[in-house]
Amino acid sequence: MSKQQPAQFTNPETPGYVGFANLPNQVHRKSVKKGFEFTLMVVGESGLGKSTLINSLFLTDLYPERIIPGAAEKIERTVQIEASTVEIEERGVKLRLTVVDTPGYGDAINCRDCFKTIISYIDEQFERYLHDESGLNRRHIIDNRVHCCFYFISPFGHGLKPLDVEFMKAIHNKVNIVPVIAKADTLSLKERERLKKRILDEIEEHGIKIYHLPDAESDEDEDFKEQTRLLKASIPFCVVGSNQLIEAKGKKVRGRLYPWGVVEVENPEHNDFLKLRTMLITHMQDLQEVTQDLHYENFRSERLKRGGRKIEDEEVNKDQILLEKEAELRRMQEMIARMQAQMQMQMQSGEGDSSGHHV
Repeated sequence: MSKQQPAQFTNPETPGYVGFANLPNQVHRKSVKKGFEFTLMVVGESGLGKSTLINSLFLTDLYPERIIPGAAEKIERTVQIEASTVEIEERGVKLRLTVVDTPGYGDAINCRDCFKTIISYIDEQFERYLHDESGLNRRHIIDNRVHCCFYFISPFGHGLKPLDVEFMKAIHNKVNIVPVIAKADTLSLKERERLKKRILDEIEEHGIKIYHLPDAESDEDEDFKEQTRLLKASIPFCVVGSNQLIEAKGKKVRGRLYPWGVVEVENPEHNDFLKLRTMLITHMQDLQEVTQDLHYENFRSERLKRGGRKIEDEEVNKDQILLEKEAELRRMQEMIARMQAQMQMQMQSGEGDSSGHHV
């Protein structure tokens, strides 16, 4: 009975090569197995089609049971934060997508404090990530930091509103802002171009930092370079969203049916929906890197400068100091008032004594 020969190990590489050229394949396999995480925030006034656009972008229904409040409820309504997470799988690649909606933004009569809740939420996610990163078990950190914010601008105005300017200035150092002009089918092509130019001019005038797509590398192919150029030229994106399938030219398309024709959501001649989705998907990694290397690092360094104290703690301390100062000022004023009253009484008694001597 013959012994079985042990299997011989063969060199998987071509002679003359070490094999580290396969490292990207290892990274790719590991990334696909682990899956990807992305958090997208959508901010804008009610009725601009935010939910419809998000459902159109990811071909999913994130808001199946949404109740739209009436006008009376909106008068005193405060901004809420609603985070919906969905697992999307495409060709074996998993994406854990979290969409953060902000119902109530810009609805109330007084919108002065309407973005404090949103800023607080962004900071909380940075705070949570910093805490997890500083902990003992750092292997399974869930990244809920906001990587991108679609800011919806109304197509019915003549550019940015004061609320738009104030909000974007308040968050531009915390998150990547992508301006989006909603319901673009209400504008003609000339009106779109005019509004885009006006918004870009106002963004520059007010010093608002929006997300700028990175330049294509010199070794990239010409098609990718042209795609990047077109995407850059399309900002702010004029979009139309729809979840309805309509028959146009003998094929089913997602779009909006009007008496004069069909607006196709995924037709680049009709709107920038396809460009917005391409920008988000092809630059998703860059959006995450900018969040990590710029916004999160700024937050982290600020926290370290303050010796680990939260921003809220610092604000509470400032308020406490102000209250103490005000109390001290009141005490001083009361003491001065008492001294003045005593001096007045002494003067009056002195006058009484002198009049008595004359008699």
